Amino acid sequence: MAKNKIKSGEMSFLDHLEELRWLLVKSTVAILVGGCIAFSFSSYIFDHIIFAPKKSDFITYRIFCDLANKYDLDKGFCITDIPFSVQSRSMDGQFTTDIWTSITAGLILAFPFILYQVWTFISPALYEKERKNAVGFIVSTSLLFFLGVLFGYYLIMPLSINFLANYKISDVVENNVDLDSYLSLVKTTVLSCGLVFEMPIIIFFLAKIGLVSAAFLRSYRRYAYVIILIIAAVVTPPDVVSQMTVTIPLIILYEASILIAARMNKTPKLTEETNG
Repeated sequence: MAKNKIKSGEMSFLDHLEELRWLLVKSTVAILVGGCIAFSFSSYIFDHIIFAPKKSDFITYRIFCDLANKYDLDKGFCITDIPFSVQSRSMDGQFTTDIWTSITAGLILAFPFILYQVWTFISPALYEKERKNAVGFIVSTSLLFFLGVLFGYYLIMPLSINFLANYKISDVVENNVDLDSYLSLVKTTVLSCGLVFEMPIIIFFLAKIGLVSAAFLRSYRRYAYVIILIIAAVVTPPDVVSQMTVTIPLIILYEASILIAARMNKTPKLTEETNG
């Protein structure tokens, strides 16, 4: 019944709620399916993915060490050991961690499907031309999200782990990190980077409804750059190469957002000129 009303554009408030309910149900099922798949490979995920940045031979450390040796830069990434151990201090700690980590992995795996469900929910409010862009929207948004996840995993996370593990207030204190604390850093870093990389998509919709303009983003560009540089300085060693590796992608995202906002801001004017 709701399907027919969608096509005719006559959905009531209750119909919208029904569609939203099914969106949440389908998305939840997709996350659980992805979580079950991740749970079946949990040993590999923990040993070779989650705890990989804790090892001194992680690919990021090796690349930065090679660059440091090649260009005679700071040798902070030529490390032989990352001085901390991970411990579980509760009886069900490892089991609950396995469950919630699998669910998080399920969310990442199911992200494109969730996007598709969101698109089908909002598509009745869009023009026919906009509805034809469904594939482009899902592909570009998913690609940006996964690029953000990879950026967080291969750059931000190892840089943060190396910095925090070697930060000392006294030689008396040993770093025995709780399992939940370590997993919280991993999840927060990876998912937040995935969301940050969605900035161009978010700006696209904000500009489309008139909440953000290219002029606004340009006027706050200097402040955005300062924030980006501060973030890069905090999570990286004191050398130009590693700081620029973090800074440049974030600046590119911000500049891309300005271009998108500028294009969207011009659209109404073009439409008015055409009508005139």
